[in-house]
Amino acid sequence: MPEPLSPEELSMLMPLHYFYAEEGGEMPAFEFVRGDEVPEPERSLLVHTRDMTSTLRRHHGADIALEVIASQRSDDYLMRMVVLRNAATGAPVEFGAIGVRLEVFEGPIQADIAEARGPLGGLLEKYLIDYRSAPKGYFRTWADHRIGGALDEPDGAICFGRCNELTDADGIAFADIVEVLPRA
Repeated sequence: MPEPLSPEELSMLMPLHYFYAEEGGEMPAFEFVRGDEVPEPERSLLVHTRDMTSTLRRHHGADIALEVIASQRSDDYLMRMVVLRNAATGAPVEFGAIGVRLEVFEGPIQADIAEARGPLGGLLEKYLIDYRSAPKGYFRTWADHRIGGALDEPDGAICFGRCNELTDADGIAFADIVEVLPRA
């Protein structure tokens, strides 16, 4: 099994760690790896600076639907745990957790994000928001009841993912995301 997570690694997993801590559960094991250590086809889906929604849409040849598992919101911040699904088949294509600074958005996009009217990447695309995707780390994890259940994977299945940060055109971070893919 991997070594315990460093404070920096735990910080990168913050949106996901938040939900486990809220429920008093222990997170599964995570092991951070270099991008070139992620096997294909997961590497093509994770190791890039594009958003995951459009990447998954291209890969699966279908729109991506959002299913919210858990959500917590304050006036200006939203935490959400989700499953992204192939809209044509319903199959899970990603499990994730996200923290979004809502105050950086105004009007209809803020309402659409808060009301879960689609994956964040799709909403940013719809509203023509200029942003950058900056992966902070890649990992393998051993699926537990939560991740495995969301991705239709058995407990202990090795899944790969990334910790990503979205910034505005000025480099100001507005979202931290943990993204986990089902096995290929």
